[in-house]
Amino acid sequence: MEIRHTTERDVARVMEIYRYARAFMAAHGNPRQWGATNWPPERLIRRDVAQGNSYVCVHGDRVVGTFFFAVGEDIEPTYREIRDGRWRDPGPYGVIHRLAGDGSVKGIGAFCLNWAYSRCGHLRIDTHGDNVVLQNLLGKLGFVHCGTIYVEEDDDPRLAYEKSEDL
Repeated sequence: MEIRHTTERDVARVMEIYRYARAFMAAHGNPRQWGATNWPPERLIRRDVAQGNSYVCVHGDRVVGTFFFAVGEDIEPTYREIRDGRWRDPGPYGVIHRLAGDGSVKGIGAFCLNWAYSRCGHLRIDTHGDNVVLQNLLGKLGFVHCGTIYVEEDDDPRLAYEKSEDL
């Protein structure tokens, strides 16, 4: 597998992957994280592509996964306030959002997370409390649960995780 920036030509395929991911999450006890709002909207993905923050995971000649990734200082506004815990490393970090695979290849999520971590050495991610699949993966990859954050899209709390080579 390899990771590359998403292109405009990839957007339709990316939206197919998100449709699959919504159905997968609903079937595995997590119907609300993206399903209630049909998340993410195509306009957001197109903005991510234009800003260079959208990536795809390619296996052979097929796009099998997708995610948002950015690196910087205080780059995720919803991470400024964390409840029931604290971030462990206050320095600049990378963030992954909207990680999804099409189910055709085993290990897409781990591959994408490891790729992003290798680019920054300090990665943060959040997920819905019902997303046990991702929570288990994050634990296997050495991420630590740091507390709870809230996003603008809904009132559901999100479990916040972090992994840093400086800890």
